[in-house]
Amino acid sequence: MPLFSVIIPLYNKENFIEATLKSALNQTFTDFEIIIINDGSTDKSVEKVLQFTDDRIQLFTTENQGVSQARNFGIKKASGEMIAFLDADDFWYSKHLANLVALYQLFPECGLFCTNYERFYNAKKIVKPHFLGVPNAPWKGIVSDFFYSSYVDRVAWTSAVAVPRTVFDEIGYFDPKITLGAGEDTHLWIRIALNFPVAFDSEISAQHVLSAENRISLSNTLKRSFAKLDEFKSEENVNPSLKKYLDLYRVEFAMKHKLAGDLKTFEYYIENVDPKNISFKTKILISFPVFVLKKLFSLKKYLERKNFHFSIYH
Repeated sequence: MPLFSVIIPLYNKENFIEATLKSALNQTFTDFEIIIINDGSTDKSVEKVLQFTDDRIQLFTTENQGVSQARNFGIKKASGEMIAFLDADDFWYSKHLANLVALYQLFPECGLFCTNYERFYNAKKIVKPHFLGVPNAPWKGIVSDFFYSSYVDRVAWTSAVAVPRTVFDEIGYFDPKITLGAGEDTHLWIRIALNFPVAFDSEISAQHVLSAENRISLSNTLKRSFAKLDEFKSEENVNPSLKKYLDLYRVEFAMKHKLAGDLKTFEYYIENVDPKNISFKTKILISFPVFVLKKLFSLKKYLERKNFHFSIYH
């Protein structure tokens, strides 16, 4: 039985999967299996995978049901003690699994193990995240307040985490009702962090690829099923850092729906937000009419093409 099972959901990533898979196979720690779930791809993604002959790779094909279902399928097929996730368009540096192993050995009581990562927009724009209250590298430890530390950037990013298999037995899997990158991973990390300590290694060992080809368009907002976050009401009433963490997501989800013209869902999220938890800039933006927001969003996209990136939520 390998220590790690690496779960890779695959849907139409023919331009990325080869580099992603090579980065997984190039790990200094080698006791792992790779489970690829082809989620109904219609491009040449599977052909790219079949070029690899490493016997640690297992390929399964399912009907297209979304990333949550694909990851859950992979977890059920996994034989490893630890489950690591790698999206089919992201990248690991060679020490990634070794760093996760070290965290697991140092802090076996934890339910979520995270490593630092960087965001790759293009060769000229690679951004390091910022975590509140987390020491700079080199540091390995337990994050004292997972939610507070994730206000600016997320401590847990899917392609840079590992979860003990036993945690899924207690917490459950990804929620399949949440689709197309609309908070299914965040939803799971919240459930884990409310029940277990979270360990973190501040050394960057993974890369989140955010090239233009890779982004989900706002035009897809109305086709996505977003996390409602209601089930955490009782916890957020007694946990101020969780409340603010959830409110930041509520504002983000609200803005996406307002830009898509869905004002009913916009109001649903906004009415649950404590105004004290959002910045003055954000308060101004959410008050703008849709046509103004669309113009500002177009300007933001233009500036991003010029390598100027910023968040409207802080």
